Amino acid sequence: MTAHLQQRRELVTAVPGPRSIELMARKDAAVAQGIGTTMPVFAVEAGGGVVKDVDGNTFIDLGSGIAVTTVGNSAPRVVEAVQRQVESFTHTCFMVTPYEGYVAVAEALNRLTPGDHEKRSALFNSGAEAVENAIKIARAHTKRQAVVVFDHAYHGRTNLTMAMTAKSMPYKSGFGPFAPEVYRAPMSYPYRDHAVSGAEAARDAITIIEKQVGAANLAAVVIEPIQGEGGFIVPADGFLPAISQWCTDNGVVFVADEVQTGFARTGAMFACDHEGVVPDLIVTAKGIAGGLPLSAVTGRADVMDASHVSGLGGTYGGNPLACAAALATIETIEQDGLVARAGEIERLMVPALQKLQADDDRIGDVRGRGAMIAVELVRPGTDEPDADLAKAVATSAHRAGVIVLTCGTFGNVLRFLPPLSISDELLTEGLQILTHAFEETNA
Repeated sequence: MTAHLQQRRELVTAVPGPRSIELMARKDAAVAQGIGTTMPVFAVEAGGGVVKDVDGNTFIDLGSGIAVTTVGNSAPRVVEAVQRQVESFTHTCFMVTPYEGYVAVAEALNRLTPGDHEKRSALFNSGAEAVENAIKIARAHTKRQAVVVFDHAYHGRTNLTMAMTAKSMPYKSGFGPFAPEVYRAPMSYPYRDHAVSGAEAARDAITIIEKQVGAANLAAVVIEPIQGEGGFIVPADGFLPAISQWCTDNGVVFVADEVQTGFARTGAMFACDHEGVVPDLIVTAKGIAGGLPLSAVTGRADVMDASHVSGLGGTYGGNPLACAAALATIETIEQDGLVARAGEIERLMVPALQKLQADDDRIGDVRGRGAMIAVELVRPGTDEPDADLAKAVATSAHRAGVIVLTCGTFGNVLRFLPPLSISDELLTEGLQILTHAFEETNA
């Protein structure tokens, strides 16, 4: 963490403060309106478990820049590695004059990702770009075109990944037409499935895939092992293994989109590890490089090598600064025991949220794994989604100095993604403020 940044919440102005208000006015005049912000405050410093704004307010960070700064902002190893690299060179393009850092990241990904088979990796810039390349690779390998995704899925904002994403507003509305040959299957959603088992949910999904697409036409099934933007939906036990096995039996590439779940976030290095699922391809980004833009596709060597030479790549893919950051991030996760730390965060957060749920029937569900936890909000006595409540609670928490995010197909989920470097004290205080926010919205 930043050594001189005190690990405490402190509000010295109203939120937003005057300097942030000035900057927001400049943002409105200079930045495209389509770029929204969750909070009207401008950061100047961050580290450990806090973010400090231009007015001197310090916020408890339960968002990690949407699961990116998993090892903490300004993590010492990451800062040092990037500083060393920037003094050497910032870019040559790996496709022109390659460099060791790219190879070292690929080696690390091949070692860390599920399965002990021979693997290859390719590096890109964003999660969406990596998802698109996973589809390219799967199509090259299978010589098929169709792609199956799931209800509530989020895979990105490019044309193909918008087609793969389920939620229209704000991600897709008005931006079509979208890429063809993308089909949707039902997802296991335990809170709303009313006790349908993972095996039963998988049978339902497979039936739809077989009848509406057909295995002979299908290149890939792409799934988030725990859905992110769709609402932190953890499928029922057995769902993922059953879908994966069906793919294996039918020569379909099983792609795990671990953009949000990867790199210790869920209390395992990858969310697939919780059920022993070994994907053919795994897509990673967000937490991979401590805040620098990097993503990857890693998978079975025969699948990854299906593309012709120069069929994959990109000018910035595997930028040397991002590769240096990624190697330092992986070292931090392994040396500092951050997989175990994510489990500790779950054991602290879930009981506290379940206690809050017992006292407030507007909390329909508490779910998640590791440091990827959510509560789904509903109208009292029903399972009807209450997006207005989610927004009100989040706004109240923001004013009180806690960064929380919303998500979900229905906009009614509060999600918590604290950096794994956060202290128990800050977590506990953040949960106390969240409790006050619920009380405030129930007045």
